[in-house]
Amino acid sequence: MNIAIDKRLAELTEADRRLLLERRPTGEDDLRDAVRALIAEVRREGDAALLRMARDFDGIELDALEVPRAAWDDALASLDPDTRVQLERAARNIEHFHRAQIPADIEVETEPGVRLGRRALPLPAVGVYAPGGRAAYPSSVLMGVVPARAAGVPEIVVCSPPGPSGAPPAEVLAACAIGGATRLFALGGAGAVAALAYGTASVPRVEAIVGPGNQWVTEAKRQVAGELRIDSPAGPSEVLVVAAPSADPERVAQELLAQAEHDPEAAVAAVTRDRALLDRIREATARQLATAPRREVAEEAFARRGAFLLAESHEEALAFAEAYAAEHLSLMTDDPRADLETQTTAGTVFLGGASSVAFGDYMTGANHVLPTSGRSRSFSGLSVLEFLRFHTWQELSADAAAALEEGTARLATAEGLPAHAAAARGAGGTPANGPRVR
Repeated sequence: MNIAIDKRLAELTEADRRLLLERRPTGEDDLRDAVRALIAEVRREGDAALLRMARDFDGIELDALEVPRAAWDDALASLDPDTRVQLERAARNIEHFHRAQIPADIEVETEPGVRLGRRALPLPAVGVYAPGGRAAYPSSVLMGVVPARAAGVPEIVVCSPPGPSGAPPAEVLAACAIGGATRLFALGGAGAVAALAYGTASVPRVEAIVGPGNQWVTEAKRQVAGELRIDSPAGPSEVLVVAAPSADPERVAQELLAQAEHDPEAAVAAVTRDRALLDRIREATARQLATAPRREVAEEAFARRGAFLLAESHEEALAFAEAYAAEHLSLMTDDPRADLETQTTAGTVFLGGASSVAFGDYMTGANHVLPTSGRSRSFSGLSVLEFLRFHTWQELSADAAAALEEGTARLATAEGLPAHAAAARGAGGTPANGPRVR
């Protein structure tokens, strides 16, 4: 088994630290230009460009871009019953957790008679991207659609790449029905993002685009971000395991392999202060990898961005985790609740060996759409807030207006805005000419 970095933290070179901490995709400049061209094609040619992209990139001749609702219903009816039960269970948990995130409207009085409020309102339409290609991801459908529905969004449009049938996989169609999507399009990559951002004859324009995807999807979301809201840029999956000497090396290896099988660009790392444990983790990982169904993908991930790291102390391991800013941080430590207080940069933190990242990927109700590449230092994971907008209201009594008029007029005059001063005095009861009317 080839590992990109296998050494002490104290021995990391500057190149090692860049590989571990920056985790940037290769060929970004070329990708940026290619995505810009694809977006321009969709804006210029609309559906014709999308149909051409399906042929060129997916190898599919589409008769129509939209997948009819009857196809969702058929997919749901034919879905394995046990799989349906678990998808419905996951949807319930996601809705439960995300409904709890909806902020209450507020109303405060800042001075006597000056009442201010803020209201949360759902966006009118959102787009949810569900990746395809190497695997079907109905869980990603639920992670985008269910929170949007919980927020009260009336139009929830899903885009997912077409499979050989011309539609996304049946599991994705079934998840759209379970989650409560309103429309589904067999669209993938940068073209799907452009269609959602600008609209075409078939695809409606939306006010936000969320969901994970490959480099093309992430770059397209970044380029349209000035036109509408996007969630955090999400690239290949990541996990960092901080392991105390008491940690089970088999469990650590399982967590690493679970994320490595996602993508050859996945970043997987373990750090511990115990050399003997690190040796056992290395051995367990090699043994599990040898029989893994997605061995080739995982092996490439370990060779590109895998790391087994030895810390001088538990504190050094935690400090590295804070610097690493992982998408998924697993604390297999003696007191994970206490260690959680030292971590502020991870996308989501899993406390203890029983708290597998896999549970968060599917079943717990927390969202698995999370910032990667260290972006959790400034971005948050997908939440119900991505589907809400807020506005404020202000109401002043006549007495409050009279009390504020001179102070407001003084500030407006200082800024050279006499009409502001006049408006304040007029609202406070002082007419443009003449004595104040009370």
